[in-house]
Amino acid sequence: MTDVPKQEEPVTASPAPWSRGRRLMLSLPIFVILMALLVTISGLTTVPWNNEPTGQTFATLSPDTAVTFANPDGIRLDARGDYQVSERYVTMSVARDGSLVAQADGRDPAPRPASAAGQEIQDIRVLVREPVGAAGGRPGVVFMHGAGYGSCDDSFGDVARDLASAGFVTAVLDKPVWSTTDLDRDYPASAKAYDLVIDYLRSLPGVDAGQVGIYATSESTWISGYLLADDPDVAFQVLLSPMVYSPRHALGFFVSQDFALVGAHDGYQSIVRRVFSIDSGMLGFANFDISVLDPATYAIPTFIAYGSKDVMTAQVEGAEAMVTEAQRAGNRNMTIRSYPIANHVLRLGDEAQSDTPFADRYVDDLIDWAVGTTHGLTQTSERVAGATIYQSIAVPTGLRPNRAGTIYGLALHALMILSLLAAAVTGLVALGRWIWRTARRRSAPALGYAHGFGGMLLTVTLATLAALVVFGAGLGQVVMGVVHLAWGAAPAEDPGVMQWSWPFIEVVCTAVVWAWSRVIARLIEVSIGRGVLRWPPSRGAIAGIVTGREPVIAATRLGRALFWITSFAMFSVLLVFAFWGLFVY
Repeated sequence: MTDVPKQEEPVTASPAPWSRGRRLMLSLPIFVILMALLVTISGLTTVPWNNEPTGQTFATLSPDTAVTFANPDGIRLDARGDYQVSERYVTMSVARDGSLVAQADGRDPAPRPASAAGQEIQDIRVLVREPVGAAGGRPGVVFMHGAGYGSCDDSFGDVARDLASAGFVTAVLDKPVWSTTDLDRDYPASAKAYDLVIDYLRSLPGVDAGQVGIYATSESTWISGYLLADDPDVAFQVLLSPMVYSPRHALGFFVSQDFALVGAHDGYQSIVRRVFSIDSGMLGFANFDISVLDPATYAIPTFIAYGSKDVMTAQVEGAEAMVTEAQRAGNRNMTIRSYPIANHVLRLGDEAQSDTPFADRYVDDLIDWAVGTTHGLTQTSERVAGATIYQSIAVPTGLRPNRAGTIYGLALHALMILSLLAAAVTGLVALGRWIWRTARRRSAPALGYAHGFGGMLLTVTLATLAALVVFGAGLGQVVMGVVHLAWGAAPAEDPGVMQWSWPFIEVVCTAVVWAWSRVIARLIEVSIGRGVLRWPPSRGAIAGIVTGREPVIAATRLGRALFWITSFAMFSVLLVFAFWGLFVY
């Protein structure tokens, strides 16, 4: 029987390389498609924003901030320094629902009753300052904290002491926070905790229960509305740099304005629009869209103080809104003072430094107003006085939560982080394999990249990561600039990275997209040459790719895995850049 000769596997001839013109003709449409995709994403995630009107002013009626009253009966009006001041502590154990669980004199909390088990309770220390030797029937003031985690020992010390030296009984408490953070602060519960301290002052024998007011600053002006709704018997209020609008609108204004003031590129300012259109409710943060403009909030005598260097509050629109709400409530007893050179907390200089003084006359004006108001006197000084009130841009009251954009953004960032981690792990495995083979002088390649794909991948990866690092550096510099500006420091003369990094990243991203179009075109070229992009595929083409005998990308599975995982991660970075508007030219 004649043996049939065994047929040999066909040998695929190396395809002839394409010309530069042919590669360019394929790369161009791929580049256009990729750019169109990224530009479309940037366009769809853009949030409309209107800064008009810009440069608003609110004219004051006098540059003199002094507060005076008619005093036909010659009543003795206390002033700063009239009394020595004593200090003592009270500790209240306050449940998250606003109920008082226990109370004790001194810094240490009282034993809690068994019924308090299972409740979230904070032991809140209250520092009470009293005028020594003052007659009974003194007015009182409870201080309400701004953002952060202030305690009774490191907050309001000088102004609380000064008010006490003018005859007021003052109370500064540890900020009621329980297990909350700045993002999910429980404003209604905080209001009830402050009201417990108000009730405590009212209960003191030397205090006039009908003349206890509040001193609220910054964030706590969002809480004071809840407090006044619960307790309309609060006698008066001092509002220091009130935020007035909902957190979404007030913070959107503050951050957008400050991004411009520190010299950030317009691209970074557009990030603010996307951040403050987040649907915080679906994330469990209910405070972002609280309703704050209510006539009841401004129905009592009110002293409002602004600093001309305050870069956090919308002073013109805020003042107008508060006056309108007070008028709706029938309250004409509203005094507004604007102090030159003062910052958000009415201090002079940089708040990063300790012991910065209050603006000239602020404390005296405040005390004079509080003394005259609690005596029921008629104010004779102008209601609106001091430096001209200025506001650079409009409050973005058109901002609304965008649920679809929020879901897409969160999913996209999670995808980028996971893919970058996967690429890093795969890269470390590849590095370990290369080191192991090199140490044992193995001839077989660790990754076996073919047709230049290894070099292409490295170039695209380094360029994309460089853009990501520059983006982080620019955004970080912007954030630090805003923080220093909020503290009262002057913006840097040279914006630096925050100005040039955005156009630099746009150029790099465009170059990276072009590089990806070349990579994809090369993949198509090699795949056609290997017979993969045919139907049916050439015999043995798929097997040659899988075994690495005739690779398109790499001869090893690890090389191919590293290529695709890293490619996916780098393209996810481009998608994130598109989400933040880097492809809006």
